[in-house]
Amino acid sequence: MNAPRLIQIARDDPEAMRAELIVGLTAPCAALAPKYLYDALGSRLFAAITALPEYYPTRTEAAIFRAHLGEIAAAVGPASTLVDLGAGNCEKAARLFDALAVRRYVAVDISADYLKESLDRLQYQHPAMEMLGVGLDFSQTLALPVEVGPGPRTLFYPGSSIGNFTPAEALDFLRQVHVACEGGALLIGVDLVKPVSVLEPAYDDALQVTAAFNRNLLLHLNRLIGSDFDIADWRHVAFFNAAASRIEMHLEAVRDAMVRWPGG
Repeated sequence: MNAPRLIQIARDDPEAMRAELIVGLTAPCAALAPKYLYDALGSRLFAAITALPEYYPTRTEAAIFRAHLGEIAAAVGPASTLVDLGAGNCEKAARLFDALAVRRYVAVDISADYLKESLDRLQYQHPAMEMLGVGLDFSQTLALPVEVGPGPRTLFYPGSSIGNFTPAEALDFLRQVHVACEGGALLIGVDLVKPVSVLEPAYDDALQVTAAFNRNLLLHLNRLIGSDFDIADWRHVAFFNAAASRIEMHLEAVRDAMVRWPGG
């Protein structure tokens, strides 16, 4: 059986990351990049979110694959190298292996530790397949390592994660994807606008798993910059912003709260 390889690319510069986070936290309307939601625990919580009854995107994509996998394979063509952007637990990409005749699977995710666990499990199920994990924050620059191998490549970006970008950022990202395909194809999942009664529960579920996912960001910040966020002071708020046509997740203080960090 092959053993999956794992490459960590472009580790964050702690000082640059700290500066980015503090700029975001001290802005008039505080905001942080979605990538900071995905530490090891955040990645596990998101995997749990995809199993919730309210969270329809994962079930919908799975149904599309079941009903139309043959048509998808005919449109995309064989994918000797499948590059899975934001791979997480790798389950979505695994549905494509047989239909696309995948020989090399490249899983890209910001959380390298969680990615290793996922690849070890997947390699056991597909012992003959070559697998490579790439720990990479591709939200700014999609720079795949040479170990991915030459093109053509099929890039896979499901889950409507393109919605994490502004329109201008999405255009820049898709241009980078075009280059990274090296003459191959892109298979992307993009959600359509749904009624608010469907959208908002998907991001504010009854079990409050999404709330835990969002509030875990504060614990991640405490580790990254030495802050003293108390999650009991904050609640999860999610709503559909009709003007921007997007779901937004916020953390709202439930009482007066003071947060400190070294040098702040």
